[in-house]
Amino acid sequence: MNALENEIAAAARERGFVLVGFSPLRVLARNRFYSRWLAEGRHGEMAYLAREPERRLDPRRIDSRLRSVISLGFPYQAPAPSGRDWRRELRGRIASYALGEDYHDRVMARAAAVVMDLVRLRPGALTRLYVDTGPVFEREWAREAALGWFGKNTNLLNREHGSYFFLAEIFTDLELGGAPRPYGDFCGTCRRCLDLCPTGALEDGYVMESRRCISYLTIELRGPIAPHLRPHLGNWIFGCDICQQVCPWNEDGRAPASELEPYLPDLLALDEQGFRDRFRKTAIKRTKRRGLLRNVAIALGNSGNPDAVPHLIQALRREHEPLVRSHAAWALGQLGGADARRALRQAAACESDSAVAAEIAAALSLHAP
Repeated sequence: MNALENEIAAAARERGFVLVGFSPLRVLARNRFYSRWLAEGRHGEMAYLAREPERRLDPRRIDSRLRSVISLGFPYQAPAPSGRDWRRELRGRIASYALGEDYHDRVMARAAAVVMDLVRLRPGALTRLYVDTGPVFEREWAREAALGWFGKNTNLLNREHGSYFFLAEIFTDLELGGAPRPYGDFCGTCRRCLDLCPTGALEDGYVMESRRCISYLTIELRGPIAPHLRPHLGNWIFGCDICQQVCPWNEDGRAPASELEPYLPDLLALDEQGFRDRFRKTAIKRTKRRGLLRNVAIALGNSGNPDAVPHLIQALRREHEPLVRSHAAWALGQLGGADARRALRQAAACESDSAVAAEIAAALSLHAP
């Protein structure tokens, strides 16, 4: 690195970034792969991924003055599994990255400080900052800067930091050098992430089928989750860590975090204000209340615990969101029992939403004589 790049790297590390790299801008050689991925509909309902793909492949389409990108990696701690019996205790599971304050805000603030340092070093420098925002291929530019390699789980992997880090990009009009050589690929013959993904969302060839990914299903998907996928979600109610947990390049976390294993009935009882009060400063707000409670109902249905039945009955009777009622009906059908069947029959007599009525009928059919 030249003197300026060394100064930028030092400033970034002072702000907590453990990975720093540089790359000149060019057109990324991902057009064929990305076009095919979109054409196959693998982005699901994430329509924003299909908008103006040329800007993702070449950031100079965003601003023709841009010349280089600074890629940054900020670490987060992945807590160790608690070992508790989630079915008996009716506990959900939240992805580790969602612990605490929304990472967009945390990482953006630190990256913005690096931008200020850069402008002090080179007054008048043009900068554009992204943290999981805007039409930017974060992993691709991080790989260009030799921060790591694409793992078979489609995450960026680094031998020292695994994949537990957030990415940020600072695009600038400064001419900065690139990495002297690619990082290399260290997945070898390992297939843990592909073989242990509960929904089979990972495919050979470093391909993610988003429509089967638990993170997509619990966060990005706004409507009902397909019944055949629901049992595979287990107790994941926001995101999923499995393909990272099983990766040999990731170390076990230091201590369990109770915030990542909330009591499911408490969440199912949240009203709109309660949801906002609890999650407005976190990444979980992205699901909105209806999405989170949909996921909670599925987890309760997967628990096999009859203690979940009274809470699901309350949701079926009183919940104003059809999406939540429909998944509560499914969960009651999975759990079964006299109380669940009685509640489903009562709901069938007065349900006005056709989608919910269909879920109730399907749930009742599971236990028909």
